[in-house]
Amino acid sequence: MLDLLPDLFDEYPEQLSLADKAFIDYGKKIIFYGEIVTVSCFEDNSKVKELLATDGTGKVLVVDGKGSMNRALLGDMIAENAVKNNWRAVVINGCIRDAGTISTLAIAVKALGCNPIKTEKWGVGDTNITVNFANIDFIPGWTIYGDANGLAVSESKLTLIKP
Repeated sequence: MLDLLPDLFDEYPEQLSLADKAFIDYGKKIIFYGEIVTVSCFEDNSKVKELLATDGTGKVLVVDGKGSMNRALLGDMIAENAVKNNWRAVVINGCIRDAGTISTLAIAVKALGCNPIKTEKWGVGDTNITVNFANIDFIPGWTIYGDANGLAVSESKLTLIKP
């Protein structure tokens, strides 16, 4: 399968909300879905690192970096840890770094852009709260879907039945 969102929207148009912002795909995987886990932080990726060091089986980390383009909230070492811990994807309303290395990792990563500057480590941020960006509420426990067409969320997991 090369596309997920068009088929989902054909089947479940009323159950999905589409992000109104274009994100860039950086990971080796492009198509993903999973349970939403959230982080809200600003130019400090301490909580991102902390969560991606835990078991992420079936989960997608959604990071509201407040759209900051000043520092990267995900780099190669933290992304490698995410792969090791079975996270399906990371979506960042902000920047990543080490884009070349991340492109080789078996994980989906969507972000607004790249910046080679790392964050400060103050241990500041909130986890598992509703975050809003791209005109969508990302609610922990809901399901997020992504592919080259964009991002969408639904309250429950939707399945495609193909003939």
